[in-house]
Amino acid sequence: MTPMLRRLAATATAAALLAGPAMAETLKLAHWVPPQHVLTSSTIEPLQAAVEGSGLEIEVYPGGELGAGPLEQYIRAVQGVADITWGLQGYTSSQFPRTMLSELPGALPEGMNGYDLIWNAYEAGQLADEFPGTVPLALWLSEPNIFIMKDIDVRTPEDLQGLKIRVSGSAAAATIEALGATPVQMPAGEIYNALQTGLIDGVVTGASAVADFRLDEVANSYTIGAPLGRISFYLVMNEARYNALPEAERTALDSIAGRALSQSAEEGWNARALETLDALEATGDNDVYYLSDEEAAAFGELTLPVTEQIVGSVDEGQMVLDTMQGM
Repeated sequence: MTPMLRRLAATATAAALLAGPAMAETLKLAHWVPPQHVLTSSTIEPLQAAVEGSGLEIEVYPGGELGAGPLEQYIRAVQGVADITWGLQGYTSSQFPRTMLSELPGALPEGMNGYDLIWNAYEAGQLADEFPGTVPLALWLSEPNIFIMKDIDVRTPEDLQGLKIRVSGSAAAATIEALGATPVQMPAGEIYNALQTGLIDGVVTGASAVADFRLDEVANSYTIGAPLGRISFYLVMNEARYNALPEAERTALDSIAGRALSQSAEEGWNARALETLDALEATGDNDVYYLSDEEAAAFGELTLPVTEQIVGSVDEGQMVLDTMQGM
């Protein structure tokens, strides 16, 4: 956590306390994606439904209406530009070194939910310092990352040598470097043009992004099954604003905040991913390839050691990962 972020969080909290209890008001929820993004159906609408009738309303500002920069989403919640914001931890990876462990290849055990992985550590107090000035309403993981390529078929790590691959954060960047490619970090909204113009050769992200950002219009080859990790997301609320809510409204918010809303979000992402892959295969003009166990293992020989290395570099990283995994 940066000193500036600490100061902003403290200032925002103090200002709200000096102002005294707030009257019931509509909460402003800001994000930077279009309304048809899976975020709306999986996360925003369930949140709105949970508080309906409590006197609390949630007004949504999509597409960057309260600020266009995806990297500044968290600080907008701290500063009170919006009461609630959605974003990716990977866009400001240095703020979330422990949470980012959840994104690494092999971090999520088979059969375990991504949201449980993160909440296990959060509820144990191991992630609290990474979310200053806010109350997390939902924390979850995407579906598994895949290769999304333009005119390049990926079957082995050798196929990636020297290529430029877009990533969302530091975890994916380290993974791509281990595979011999060059990671290019950029917000999801910039992928389309970058892939279309050849600025990048491909993308590592979840399949749901293909539908949400129309990547099928510029990509044509998809490789599924390599251990590439996942992407973590947050929905956070300004802490002072949360504490100032009348009891009935805060209770309504609490009825879904935490694992319940996170489950809804994660299930929505996974469902969109499956629908997207089915649609890509149905068109007949895409190469959708599922790696065999042997082929996936060749990638894992290079990507799984990255997890061990990064866990060892994070303060108490192994303890945090053990807590995440329920050990």
